[in-house]
Amino acid sequence: MDVQIFDDMTQCTEAEVQWMIPLVSAQRREQAMKYRHVFGRFCCLKSWLMLYEDIEISRYRDVEWRYNEHGKPYLEGGPYFSISHCKEGIAVAIDDQPIGIDIEAIRHADEDLIVRTMNEEERVGMDDRKFTRLWTQKEAIVKMEGTGIQSFEQLQGIRNQESGFRIQTIEKEKYIVSIAYGKLCSISA
Repeated sequence: MDVQIFDDMTQCTEAEVQWMIPLVSAQRREQAMKYRHVFGRFCCLKSWLMLYEDIEISRYRDVEWRYNEHGKPYLEGGPYFSISHCKEGIAVAIDDQPIGIDIEAIRHADEDLIVRTMNEEERVGMDDRKFTRLWTQKEAIVKMEGTGIQSFEQLQGIRNQESGFRIQTIEKEKYIVSIAYGKLCSISA
């Protein structure tokens, strides 16, 4: 498994977007240009280039992305991967088995969102860091499973599942990253 985290968001500029456009497939260019703001275009392009760094670029550069019934992207015959971004960074994970990653800026959650997404045990001692940590873990799991978030209430029981996977969490000052995967590994950030 390989995990990359990019957190120098000062590079998020229109000039950088223009520099990256010719480096990606036509499909990815089209997808990036659908974003109205520079931030979305930058994250779309940068995450794909981060993915390119870890896979055999010549083999997958022009392969079209496919999407499962829940919208999770994959490469036909390629490695499993997961991509996430927030205002503080971009995270990419690649493995030879299903994997999910989520990165979130530390954020405040209102009481309604906490009640709808966290079970009673998880709500004990809730603060902004704990909420963000649990949220990233839950989202990494649904991304690994390829289902995405179907409803907030679905998230209440997600950590109680016995699915044989592991979760690793990296906490930084401004963001938290969680990775859900099937085997032990080491991750550098």
